Amino acid sequence: MTQSWIFWAVLSAAFAALTAIFAKIGVVGINSDLATLIRTGVIIFIISAIVVATGQWQPFSSISGKTWLFLCLSGAATGASWLAYFRALKIGDAARVAPIDKLSIVLVAVFGVVFLGEKLNLMNWLGVSLIAGGALLLALF
Repeated sequence: MTQSWIFWAVLSAAFAALTAIFAKIGVVGINSDLATLIRTGVIIFIISAIVVATGQWQPFSSISGKTWLFLCLSGAATGASWLAYFRALKIGDAARVAPIDKLSIVLVAVFGVVFLGEKLNLMNWLGVSLIAGGALLLALF
């Protein structure tokens, strides 16, 4: 089961839900950017420990320039996303902020088609539309 992408995706969703709840509680009485920095430090520590403990470390020189570029761009986008997310949590309800954040699902579908040449069928687009509609219903009404 742990070899299934569905297992890991569901686990990711569960942790993302806990992230929203824990973050909403954690930003009380602290600047949202500082809260994001603290969170990032914890992530760096935990991921570093996992990579070292599992023997997954590899020399940086073995990583291609293209990989470096896109991982750095991904890191910058992640940082910007976290800063915006924590700022939104600081001033909004978690139950309304999280659904808007999950509109990223819709954007991933669109960007996957536009930039990666992925194909979505009519049922896929229906699902994307329902996710968008559901997120907006949760957040706005």
